[in-house]
Amino acid sequence: MKKSSLLKSVSLSAMFISLMFMHFSCNLSDSNKKVKSKIERAPNILLITVDDLGWADLGCYGADLHETPHIDAFAATGQKFTNAYAAAAICTPTRAALLTGKSPAKLNMTIWREAAINDQFENKLIPPDVSPNLPLKEVTIAEALKAEGYMTAHLGKWHVGDGEHFPETQGFDINVGATVWGAPPTFFFPYRGEIYNSMRFVPGLERDVSGGYNFDRAGEYLTDRLTDEAISIMERFKEEPFFINLSYYTVHTPTEGKKDIVDYYQKKLASGMSHQNAIYAAMVHSLDENIGKLMHSLEDLNLADNTVVIFTSDNGGFINEWDGQTVTDNAPLRSGKGALYEGGIRVPTIIRWPDVTIPNTTSEFPITTQDFYPTLLEMANLKGNPEQVAAFDGISLIPILKNPQTKMKQREMYWHYPHYYHTTTPVSAIRRGDWKLLEFFEDNQVELYNLKQDASENNNLEKENPEKTRELLKLLTSWRQYVNAPMPQLNPEYPK
Repeated sequence: MKKSSLLKSVSLSAMFISLMFMHFSCNLSDSNKKVKSKIERAPNILLITVDDLGWADLGCYGADLHETPHIDAFAATGQKFTNAYAAAAICTPTRAALLTGKSPAKLNMTIWREAAINDQFENKLIPPDVSPNLPLKEVTIAEALKAEGYMTAHLGKWHVGDGEHFPETQGFDINVGATVWGAPPTFFFPYRGEIYNSMRFVPGLERDVSGGYNFDRAGEYLTDRLTDEAISIMERFKEEPFFINLSYYTVHTPTEGKKDIVDYYQKKLASGMSHQNAIYAAMVHSLDENIGKLMHSLEDLNLADNTVVIFTSDNGGFINEWDGQTVTDNAPLRSGKGALYEGGIRVPTIIRWPDVTIPNTTSEFPITTQDFYPTLLEMANLKGNPEQVAAFDGISLIPILKNPQTKMKQREMYWHYPHYYHTTTPVSAIRRGDWKLLEFFEDNQVELYNLKQDASENNNLEKENPEKTRELLKLLTSWRQYVNAPMPQLNPEYPK
């Protein structure tokens, strides 16, 4: 072979090898980009809030009558919190705190929406007028996530404002089933009727899940329907990060369950059980079935490995009667919804963050509703709105989620309910470490409990521990001043 031909051949071979290498490098680069994109993609977020679910209503929290195998299985895949607290003992304030990361007292939202404008003057104290609407100036968690490319959807109970303060005005792209009310008239289609002396309805559910009008849907159950809507949204938006705020109306009154499930629990009832309401048990059962359906759908859609799931409640279980039956029992915790005793504010909470939370772990670290916003921002590696973040009353739970044994700095947790309810008179409370103090405003009564020794709050230690009482009372008073907490006033017309 001539030298020129040899050189030409070598040159062509080198060019071919170079082209092959470039092709391989491009393919590798594209592959790396895909891997990098998958790694860096923000996690999906499914935030599930159940209405009025008590701390002891689930099998994994010690329920005796109720069966919750799907929720128990979900808890085994994530981290369960035994000292999780709602921001308030009733719904609207907790939901406002969840959306903003702020305490209800700071938001001036301390009672449910319909009762925010005070019209009760028969008691010793006149409760304050407070806001019925979450201010639009608040930068909600939905707005923070939407600004960074998340698709945001709200399904179910809203109850933090009127039509001018609905989900669409607070950062949600999609709104399914939100109303101005706190409870549906019925859990069965068409979700319309009279309750609490008013006509109510759940809008947006006239069409079936496929989008067509079909009014032959007798027996359709609201909890099932909201789940189907959530799954439909996940299917539609599975290629982009989503935030789904799934806010079930269940297990709030009216207590209505599917007949076959009610019959099952009616036969299971036995003396000595804390829970004695078969209809309520059926509602919890249907909730459990739907959590199972959601978890299976995440798997089927290949979303489970990149979806954070938070499961919680907006306040403690409702211990009063509906249709002549006590609804639930929060034993061993004292009292229930409305009260600042543990039964009114301690709630079941489970968090699963794939590849981060250690399966089947439990944390005793006290957490609260306000912690979800800062936690979700850090999970998504977002800074959030500076002013909103600076005003947070919650903290990021990332260290605890990574290791439930992590020692976190002790902090104070506060509650403020300057109103009346079936279970309480106006009251504030503080928890610091194992100690909890309640201050009742009618008579200035103070109660002090050591929750580690007395979770049932049976033994008031106020007289035995005057220094601890003074310490916590001072902190509570200072906090109320700091957040400008709305306070009740003496009723001049009340009999002396």
